[in-house]
Amino acid sequence: MSEARDDDAALVARCRAGDRFAWEALVRRYQRLVYAIARRSGLDEPTAGDVFQTVFLRLLQQLPRLAEPDRLQAWIVTTAKREAWLQHRRAVRLVSLAAAHPGVEDAAEAEERVADPSPGPDEALAHWQQVAQVERALARLDERCRALLRALFSPEGPAYAEIAARLGLPVGSIGPTRARCLDKLRRSLD
Repeated sequence: MSEARDDDAALVARCRAGDRFAWEALVRRYQRLVYAIARRSGLDEPTAGDVFQTVFLRLLQQLPRLAEPDRLQAWIVTTAKREAWLQHRRAVRLVSLAAAHPGVEDAAEAEERVADPSPGPDEALAHWQQVAQVERALARLDERCRALLRALFSPEGPAYAEIAARLGLPVGSIGPTRARCLDKLRRSLD
């Protein structure tokens, strides 16, 4: 069986048997996820790299004792989140917020200035899981709906006339077709 087709439990078993190719396959499979969790938690690139190394070092150490190899992804996500949190804790210095912002009298106002509005690791993971779910649902749609929805929701946001010309549809049918395609997508997500 090829590495790309092996499930996590099979790769863990091969790793335990000393198969370095299985280890490389595991790292390739989860490297982007670990790095994304670290970056989405607000860590810079070098620190995200430290999280990456720590997670896979711990995995290597825990492989012989890993109780549920089929739940490897959950173990990796949890470990990456914890390590990212620990990296944040190491970086935080206990400094008065008001002292960090001269001229600010109120601690609440100082806290507003330093609060990070970006999503935390849990929100980021939920977002990427939702994106993957929508991508799978889009893949199940017919080509016409898939092409229309991708065109309508592309970052460029082309006008209806341009989309109609590209897809060979009358401009007046874009709205109703979009509604039917979104309904199909919604049903596919349920």
